[in-house]
Amino acid sequence: MERVLAFRKYLILGFILLIASIFLARFFYVQIMVDKYILSANNNVLRYMTQYPARGLVFDRYGELMVYNEAAYDLMVIPKQVKKPDTAALCSLLGIDAEEFRSRLQKARAFSPYRPSIFEAQITRENFGFLEEKLFLFPGFYVQPRTLRKYSFPVAAHAFGYIGEASPEVIARNPYYRPGDYIGISGIEKSYEEVLRGQKGMKIRVFDVLNRDKGSFRDGKYDTTAVAGIDLYATMDVQLQQYGELLMTNKKGSIVAIEPSTGEILCLVTSPSYDPNLLSGNIRKKNYAALLADSVYVPLFNRALMAMYPPGSTFKLVDALVGQQEGVLTPETRYGCQLGFAIGNGKKVACHPHPSPLDLIGAIQTSCNAYFCRVFKSIIDNHAYPGTRKAYENWRKEVMSFGFGKKLGIDMPGELNGNIPSPAYYDKYHGVNRWRSMTIISLAIGQGELGITPLQLANFSATIANRGWFRTPHLIRAIGKKDSLIGEFTTRHQVAVDPRYFEVVVEGMANVVTAGTATGAKLDSVEICGKTGTAQNPHGKNHSIFIAFAPRNNPKIAISVVCENAGFGATWAAPIASLMIEKYLKRTVKRKDVEERMIGGNLINGKYDDDQRKQRDLSQD
Repeated sequence: MERVLAFRKYLILGFILLIASIFLARFFYVQIMVDKYILSANNNVLRYMTQYPARGLVFDRYGELMVYNEAAYDLMVIPKQVKKPDTAALCSLLGIDAEEFRSRLQKARAFSPYRPSIFEAQITRENFGFLEEKLFLFPGFYVQPRTLRKYSFPVAAHAFGYIGEASPEVIARNPYYRPGDYIGISGIEKSYEEVLRGQKGMKIRVFDVLNRDKGSFRDGKYDTTAVAGIDLYATMDVQLQQYGELLMTNKKGSIVAIEPSTGEILCLVTSPSYDPNLLSGNIRKKNYAALLADSVYVPLFNRALMAMYPPGSTFKLVDALVGQQEGVLTPETRYGCQLGFAIGNGKKVACHPHPSPLDLIGAIQTSCNAYFCRVFKSIIDNHAYPGTRKAYENWRKEVMSFGFGKKLGIDMPGELNGNIPSPAYYDKYHGVNRWRSMTIISLAIGQGELGITPLQLANFSATIANRGWFRTPHLIRAIGKKDSLIGEFTTRHQVAVDPRYFEVVVEGMANVVTAGTATGAKLDSVEICGKTGTAQNPHGKNHSIFIAFAPRNNPKIAISVVCENAGFGATWAAPIASLMIEKYLKRTVKRKDVEERMIGGNLINGKYDDDQRKQRDLSQD
């Protein structure tokens, strides 16, 4: 009997010890190993506050700060904690009515009664001061620090781009983003989002029932620190950008300038434009809607990357190079011109008066249409190829090696290919084996189906400046450190034309400015090489186009200027380009009369006189 009692005693004692051990183990696990259970148990007084990092800054090529951050605040709401708020007082502080208040609160409840969501986004630092004093009166509401993007200069809106709230689609495919997070929507803000955004952190704060902050939970043991975004060093010269936008006041078009040796974009002007500060903060949605609705000026349209124009006579330089490469043209080749080139049935491609016959340099200088029609015809009718189609395919391949008809790969979203028509297009339009060089002769003078972007024109100018190669145009030269060049932009792209054929074209371009169709672009002490273009426009007045680079040797800048509906290339585009070159190379402009005339010209509303700027007898291009 005693043995049975002893066994029972030890059994009971063992059971008690087992239960005690289980409780102790569970207590240790909850208290020490997984403290997160404590956080869940106290969730009614704990607030998880995302720490948003400051986005990286953006500097211009000389270290001028262009894009920075300014303190802002999001008013957050946890619907379940909202207890009979003084609606009128809060509405007054936020500048909304009671109906809007109820709508926002209902939207927050639909998202989650227990999780915070944004009630009022990006409150400025000034307005936050008034709200902060009264916030304790509104249980369930608290403020989340953020930053606003600000711009030191009201320029380069299309290059910078803007940020906005991440869409549900972005959130679904990228776990980094949560509702209420912001992301780059366009421009370099989008291209370099992962570099600029940094890394979010988290702080857990304790709040009492009166919505008062009682400090960090567990002295910040569970907090994580936000990591700021990385700074970008842009290729842009902000002073040149400002000047370009000033010259394009009341004009539609673009200016793109590139440093030929590096591919660095010195300015990217698209006009009309807007102040980038308009799309920053809680005014963004309202301003974006207004800009989007502007069908006259279309300020959101990035003409530099997305507008496609017939290049006009600037394209003659392509055939001057390809013709030499194909062996059907030499610098001494001479053709006559009887005010045009006959294409049959009494029709002809017209030309303006000039000396005749001309060699290649003279034809570039005077921009003779007849000369380059004959050059193009000799390329397409070249007997070295078994028929028109093969010759055209080869011509197209060589043309596209200059970066036409495809994206150049700039570090910005939205770039378009442009268009160099394929043989299949002509087969479809004219019929297989039913088109010849004369059928597509308009390509010879940069017309017809050609579509070239201003960026491609500037890159073409840089390619000639380099005598046959280019680097991918880009807006950001370094990430994090000013001298840490981005490797992918250091590769040289060689075109399909031998470098020895470029010098005669350069000579012709120099003569264009000294004695040809663009004497208005001449600049003392700097030899500018350029080419005018007048692009026919079926929808209205012709487009004025000019490409150039300077100086002739060891060039520092290559440029394209497009002024829509502005007439001859010599009238507006050429003087604007020469002013930009003067500004960049000299840092100041002495030709104030030309500057005032270009700034004052209103080409959008047609308040100018074409005859005012015509060159004596060579401005017909």
